[in-house]
Amino acid sequence: MKIAVSIFSFLAILIGTMLFMQFQVYSDEVGSIEKGYNYSQEIEIVYHGDSLDIRQHFKNLPTEEISIQWPKNSVNPNCFIENEHSCARLSEDSLKFKEGETRAQSISYVIPLEKGLQSGKLMKDVFATLKKGDVQFSTVHISAQPDVLGEWVTGLPLIGEQKLTLVNYTMFSGRGAVKDLFWQDGLLDLQQQTDVLSIYSKTALKPAFYEKLKNVNFLSDDYFAIINGTNIDGLDGYRMLFLPNITVSKLQQTVIISQLDSMYKFGDSPHWVKELVASYLTGTVFGSDKTKEVAAGITNQLTDAQLADWVVRLQELEGEAMNPKVLDEQLSDILGASTMYVSMNATTEGSYPFLFNDPRDIFVNLHKQETIQVVLKDGEVLYSADSLLNALGYDVKTGENGYYVTSETRAFRFPHEPGFYVFNQRRYNTVSMPIKTVAGQYFIEEAWLQRLFLVELTKSGKRITITAPQEQQ
Repeated sequence: MKIAVSIFSFLAILIGTMLFMQFQVYSDEVGSIEKGYNYSQEIEIVYHGDSLDIRQHFKNLPTEEISIQWPKNSVNPNCFIENEHSCARLSEDSLKFKEGETRAQSISYVIPLEKGLQSGKLMKDVFATLKKGDVQFSTVHISAQPDVLGEWVTGLPLIGEQKLTLVNYTMFSGRGAVKDLFWQDGLLDLQQQTDVLSIYSKTALKPAFYEKLKNVNFLSDDYFAIINGTNIDGLDGYRMLFLPNITVSKLQQTVIISQLDSMYKFGDSPHWVKELVASYLTGTVFGSDKTKEVAAGITNQLTDAQLADWVVRLQELEGEAMNPKVLDEQLSDILGASTMYVSMNATTEGSYPFLFNDPRDIFVNLHKQETIQVVLKDGEVLYSADSLLNALGYDVKTGENGYYVTSETRAFRFPHEPGFYVFNQRRYNTVSMPIKTVAGQYFIEEAWLQRLFLVELTKSGKRITITAPQEQQ
């Protein structure tokens, strides 16, 4: 027993010394609460059957007061006395570290496990965090009784495992934070570990899988653990992704989308917008049919130089909002002409063609209109018909025989087929169509707007003014 304990202690000291040297790389500068700060952490976990007993050591803390966010289901939050200074800054209510010069502090707490350690259960947010701080480096030590046979996963690179007489010991360490914990009994094993991935699977993956994986471009060096399988709750963890029946394509897409979520602020943008950005950043178009159609529409409009500029602009937006409006603004700037291509595709169920639009403010009878669009298509200027004709005092509807526009004294029907229109029950032949459909939306051509609805139309540098005859106002 003494030999086993000695080996265990030597291993912990040796690896701990190596990690301390790595800690220094990430701890050169002390930040402040206002500017945001970086810190490193070391977490010791001991599994006791009905609980996880956790000791957490924070390093490189700023001197200001720091709020502690304890895990929601933790109990017995307390100081861990590692040395005479390890709890010097912990407040009496254990909710914060007070101002002080001591840069390292230690705490302890317990995570109860009502049903014990469940195989395939993803334990989320089991570690304490410090508000407004970013974790630069984490180390996790896990100890359990020797009869606890299975694989632990944290989302960090696995450093080593030791099965000793009295304890099974596992260690993880790497850049960034760790938030979740996963345990799987049985045959789940670490199959491959690269600079950015740990791949766990019950069965070995084919050599061809790893050959294809070598050619995959990721967006950052953020580390991920990939588990070939599922968990009880069907959830993904922080830097822990579950992919049943794993393929290289599925792995690439899932990891890249996860990386994007940490790089940009997508808000409520459609998922395909993430795939669109990822496609250009990786140089490989992937994702849904919608993604591929929109990407093709953009690429067809750009020269090689403009395409390179587009990619650089996307890279420079890291940390900023990323949504259809932002993408349209960047495209418009590159092309030197306004477009709402991405935004319109985000609000259209089907495909919306790449069109340029007139960005000037629209006024109807001196009232500014927010919903009228002006697009340029096939050399024609088109106005969104519903909103414009409503603003002119007409009612509009679509019927079996065409598009109907009516007021108290005037009634139009524009059939779906070309060649004529009907005004006040009289048919008029025509070569071109006054009303056109674009992606299921009705538009009226500018010259026909003036001719049929008798409006005056004036344009200046910043606005388009449409004025109806007095009897229509």
